[in-house]
Amino acid sequence: MAQKPSTPKGTRDFTPAEVAKRNYIFDKIKSQFEKFGFQPIETPSFENSETLMGKYGEEGDRLIFKILNSGDFLSKANEEAYKEKDSLKITSSISEKALRYDLTVPFARYVVQHQSEIEFPFKRYQIQPVWRADRPQKGRFREFFQCDADVVGSESLWQEVEFVQLYDAVFSELGLEGVTIKINNRKILSGFAEVIGEQDRLIDFTVALDKLDKIGEEGVKKEMREKGISEVALEKIRPIFSLKGSFSEKTEILSGILNSSETGKQGIEELKFVHRAISELTLKTAALELDVTLARGLNYYTGAIFEVAAPENVQMGSIGGGGRYDDLTGIFGLKNVSGVGISFGLDRIYLVMEELRLFPATVTQNTKILFINFGEAEALYALRAIQKLRSTGIAAELYPDAAKMKKQMNYANKREIPYVVLAGPEEVMAQRYGLKNMISGEQEKVSIEDLAKHLK
Repeated sequence: MAQKPSTPKGTRDFTPAEVAKRNYIFDKIKSQFEKFGFQPIETPSFENSETLMGKYGEEGDRLIFKILNSGDFLSKANEEAYKEKDSLKITSSISEKALRYDLTVPFARYVVQHQSEIEFPFKRYQIQPVWRADRPQKGRFREFFQCDADVVGSESLWQEVEFVQLYDAVFSELGLEGVTIKINNRKILSGFAEVIGEQDRLIDFTVALDKLDKIGEEGVKKEMREKGISEVALEKIRPIFSLKGSFSEKTEILSGILNSSETGKQGIEELKFVHRAISELTLKTAALELDVTLARGLNYYTGAIFEVAAPENVQMGSIGGGGRYDDLTGIFGLKNVSGVGISFGLDRIYLVMEELRLFPATVTQNTKILFINFGEAEALYALRAIQKLRSTGIAAELYPDAAKMKKQMNYANKREIPYVVLAGPEEVMAQRYGLKNMISGEQEKVSIEDLAKHLK
């Protein structure tokens, strides 16, 4: 007996109902992106390895899916690395391309490649799948969609303010209340490293701190010790693990801790600017919260960083994130082009909305009316009506086979099609259609004009 096929670990098939719900989220996000003035672009699913590698830090690089070169890839392999079974050394000689890890680095490559065609500041949105060789778990997959919006070519902090508003607008449209937009600034993290005398270990510091919600305070401190950060340094930053109070109270405490760091103080002022503006503009459903332990492990962030937490009554990781990157395009040769962007985690948003039952009942409706097939002449009569109904925007279909009535009616029930038309020889002669409401069971004979009006 043949083995039952399966999908690769960390990937999924989607049913028609699931696709409909996902498209509902896509449409809401896309609508807000366009209201905020973002333009769509698309980039290839895979990039040259050199475009991606080294942009996400050591941990990110390990999660990039590499694509083997076409043909006899081993013939050009590094023989020494092959004999030593050194996978890291041999990779560059057998793999020149990789699946994209996110949409931001490909976007930076796009900006540099098309800079002569772009009007700056450039506001783009992108909704496409990405791939990560991560350990699958609830809300974390190896293939998933990202919904990104970025602005490049402006250092204005009003962009950060607008992104907070954009998050709020999307979650408000989706009916997702109780969302928390966490904000921090990488300049503050740099300030911490400066104050404790560990500037050279900034990346180690931020990568460990970013795991606070996963491994806890002691786990973070243990990892920092393993990276060579001293006990004296850890004692100096101890207050940040239990920092409490309002946004303003937290920034006041931070001002004291970072008093000797100009970089840290600049980060505090940038946070204050965003907070003041949002306080004046107000948010509909989301709350803005300062989280000084928020680090986001991606190395390219240089200013504000965001992470969106789901409502407290749902067990889920972040459902969005982003931040400011002052020189991401610089790695591709285009210097001094600042950018800032955010991303929506579609898959996690879907799981949250499903758990909270936020999808409208109409989202999964497809066909509105099914015509029963009584034979060749009747099917042709039905298709004339179907053609007219579709031209008015009504989703209609004909059952393809002249099967038993019970089978066709069961099909309509299982598909949850609300209306069925029975048009046999008698109805054809009278130029009428027997319309049946599958929910109430009511049935009446109507003309094609009345049929369209009834369904509208």
